[in-house]
Amino acid sequence: MRVLVVLVLICLGCPALSQPIHASCSATWFWTVPCPSINSALVNQILAWKTADGCKNGGEKCLYTLVSNTTTEIKAKHTTPVHMYVDDLSFSFVPDASTCKVKGFSSSEVWYAVLDYGTNFCNMRNLIDGAGLDKQPGFTETTSDTICTQYSSRDCEKY
Repeated sequence: MRVLVVLVLICLGCPALSQPIHASCSATWFWTVPCPSINSALVNQILAWKTADGCKNGGEKCLYTLVSNTTTEIKAKHTTPVHMYVDDLSFSFVPDASTCKVKGFSSSEVWYAVLDYGTNFCNMRNLIDGAGLDKQPGFTETTSDTICTQYSSRDCEKY
């Protein structure tokens, strides 16, 4: 037992622990656009990328499934086209007088997934870019390696 405690204490300084323990990503976005417009654009993009057609030439801009949608939350799934891994996505909407704040979360359903090359980030960001939301007024994004697995090494053209 003491050896285990010592190993855990030593590993608290390990670089691998400066990110989530399970392959996942939390991110926050802001727009100076009403939340219903952002919600609608994301839902439309999820529906547009429902089939495998968007992945014929590589990448993972396909195989999204809308699970549920309300004015305050979207839930969806993304299946990777090669290995068919499934990731769960959620977007929570927090409107105020002048901005729309969206909290996004994506997590692998595979219990043993630790590293993901930024796939969980790309699950969400690809939808934002595909819907053209990255070009909308007031767009800002906040995340980091500490809350988003391998964020700094992401490649959303590939994943």
